[in-house]
Amino acid sequence: MEITAMGWWHPPSGTALRWRPTRHCAQAAAATPAGPGATTFLAENHVRSAHLARSRGDAHRAYLGSGTEVDGELDAAAMTRALHTFVSRHPILRTWFDTDGSTVRTHVVAPEDIAFVVEDLGHIESGEQFSDHLRQRFESEAVSDSFPGFAFGVISRPGGFAIFLGCDHALSDGASQALALSEIIELYAASVGVDAEPCPAAPAVDGHGDYAVIEHELAAQCAAGTDETTEWRETFIRNGLRMPGFPLDLGLAPGETAPVRPLEMTMLDRDGIAAFDSACRSAGGSVVSGIYAALAITGRELAGLTTYYGMTVLNTRAMLPRFATSQGWFCSFAPVEIDTTGATRFSDLMAASRAAQQRAKRLAMVPVQSVLAEMISAGASMDAVVSAPNLLSYIDFRKFPADGTPAYDRGVIFTGEGRTANASTWINRDHDRLYLGSQTPDTRFAQAQVNRYYAHLCAVVAAVAADGDHVITSPPAPARIPIHDHDLPTAVSQERALARHHH
Repeated sequence: MEITAMGWWHPPSGTALRWRPTRHCAQAAAATPAGPGATTFLAENHVRSAHLARSRGDAHRAYLGSGTEVDGELDAAAMTRALHTFVSRHPILRTWFDTDGSTVRTHVVAPEDIAFVVEDLGHIESGEQFSDHLRQRFESEAVSDSFPGFAFGVISRPGGFAIFLGCDHALSDGASQALALSEIIELYAASVGVDAEPCPAAPAVDGHGDYAVIEHELAAQCAAGTDETTEWRETFIRNGLRMPGFPLDLGLAPGETAPVRPLEMTMLDRDGIAAFDSACRSAGGSVVSGIYAALAITGRELAGLTTYYGMTVLNTRAMLPRFATSQGWFCSFAPVEIDTTGATRFSDLMAASRAAQQRAKRLAMVPVQSVLAEMISAGASMDAVVSAPNLLSYIDFRKFPADGTPAYDRGVIFTGEGRTANASTWINRDHDRLYLGSQTPDTRFAQAQVNRYYAHLCAVVAAVAADGDHVITSPPAPARIPIHDHDLPTAVSQERALARHHH
């Protein structure tokens, strides 16, 4: 499994099949009344932001997707049963929202009303045609203001097929996508050749609504003040009452965005990962704390920053194992601060990086709404509070339960591509490589800056892998990067979305 750009995944040509709700299912879903179920802060905020974007006529790009290849002839009836079981099992996938821009109401379709039918959409021949097919389906179907808030399909050919799923971000996250297709394919394999009517029963799992209840309870506890909320408040005060930004100037004015250009770089191969891991452990850390140290060094060597201030994204399933296989948006954030003053080598930073990693895990237990409340109470402006932070994510895809199965190992995860003011860092590991990806602003100046930054980060990591350490150098004299008006796409006001972490 790997994270990549949607336009870079091109399965072989074949017949495009779409699964949609039956007429009865669609009518029952539309008639499902709003219920009292809890919704997380991130999901509610996403729904409001998507509502605002639609009111402006913007294309919907706030979705995540995944795809993979499966061997063998497609059994469409078995796939229909598998999808039915999968959706029935996960309440969040039976959920749709409505909002007036303020209040968000949640509708959860009953499992007994779930039913799908497959339709033939014709032949897909080229990679470009497939990319257009995915984009059109996800933009129109992976929207959580009606059921289903996802798009599911297959490209079928003799001897095999590609399968894909795209979900509105209110219903899903990266880990959900890594889990979803493997679960569907497991259900499919169990149903091939079986004349099963009605569809197999769906064992219940702890749902995203249960998680939302826990989040609200934690937020209520945090409102009274805790050691962790105090640390969050002090972090913001130390860092100018602002969210982390990209370490280098990207040439965009406050509130401006540019079209996304995906970037991907391989950092280490299999042998390099082993060597980097060994160097980190010898210095008292791990691969993750080593990455933190490399980020701190890159900021110091390129921009003279003596303190690294970042915001990491953490999968809260790791903290709440009962939700380990649940679908939904299980995410929190935590600050990463590393003081590089006095450090002369990579190894000098390992203790501080390890401490920053442990602190991040602890502070991630504070719900996002409580974090923002601390930022406001510390005196931050509303513009600072709603500014999307430049984020850091690390995913080890070897840790997922389907690792080693053909469909999982062939799988890809991607997100919608709209506009951005950031160049967040998504670092991922599998059995063969450590690599980074980023959705970056597509301007001449920003591209020069992000490529310079990420190439330097890769060089630091590679040096540690090769030599066991890295000597920290002084920043070079600033270089002038020529830009011209015709190189810069028109900037637009950035969509204000609290704690939004992808565009």
